Amino acid sequence: MKWKKDIIYSFIVCHLLAVLAIFPWFFSWTGVVFFVIGCFVFGVIGINVGYHRLLTHCSFSCPRWLERTIVMLGLCAMQDAPGYWVAIHRKHHQFSDEENDPHSPLVSFFWAHMGWLCVKSDEMKRGPLTERYAKDVLRDPLYAWLERNDHWLFVTLLSWLVFFAGGFGAAALSGASWQEAAQFGLSLVIWGAALRTVVVWHLTWSVNSVTHVWGYRNYATPDVSRNNVIVALLVSGEGWHNNHHADQRSARHGHKWYELDVTWLMIRLLMALGLAKNVALPSPNLAAKFNAGDPRVVPDQAAGVSE
Repeated sequence: MKWKKDIIYSFIVCHLLAVLAIFPWFFSWTGVVFFVIGCFVFGVIGINVGYHRLLTHCSFSCPRWLERTIVMLGLCAMQDAPGYWVAIHRKHHQFSDEENDPHSPLVSFFWAHMGWLCVKSDEMKRGPLTERYAKDVLRDPLYAWLERNDHWLFVTLLSWLVFFAGGFGAAALSGASWQEAAQFGLSLVIWGAALRTVVVWHLTWSVNSVTHVWGYRNYATPDVSRNNVIVALLVSGEGWHNNHHADQRSARHGHKWYELDVTWLMIRLLMALGLAKNVALPSPNLAAKFNAGDPRVVPDQAAGVSE
């Protein structure tokens, strides 16, 4: 087994930076506000709306300027370039919980959560994978550029620098000392960038791991996907994963009246503003297509999932 040392080191560094949030010197209420807003802007809008429902599943369409804006917000979540992210997720749906699934919990819970990101695999090589699964995404010159030579990573790190420079500059202009300005700028980096990035990582990864192990099923899909209430609330609707696997293209993942889907509400807002068109809704034939209660998947056994 060959490890992706650069990925592992980056995970370690980001987690260590996030831990600095427990130290008072790196605290500021502005940083906390940036953390909360950042989780929503970069996680919900950028990843859920942009990377997932817009690019991966083409659940709706919007003007190119808006699409690129949303996708760039997703880029700042530091989850790789849009083309590669889309390719991995499309492959996951093609082979969900099968041998070729990039992150199936049938290997282990940790593997599904983040272990798969740390291992080199010929089947996951960037070039062939994006060429097969995300050719439509790479037709956009911006997304193609982000894919080359780790440009996406440089853009993400630049956004971190903006957090520091903005905080430092604002404090300095208000009359703070250089040390106080540096402290305020670093508080924004630690809370608004590092901690926010790590939290959004684990929330996103929980969809790959938790919602393929624990939860209930509205539809007897051939995989072990589940609807997990806690994940759905934390990840703004992405946790209604069994619904999503039953109707992948639908922009709405919460199918029951009580299945709150904040990401869908954001798309509804875009619709109300005339910015979202060709919106895919859940198929009315889902219940007939999937015989709920299929004994192939036992709720408390999850097809042999091990941790």
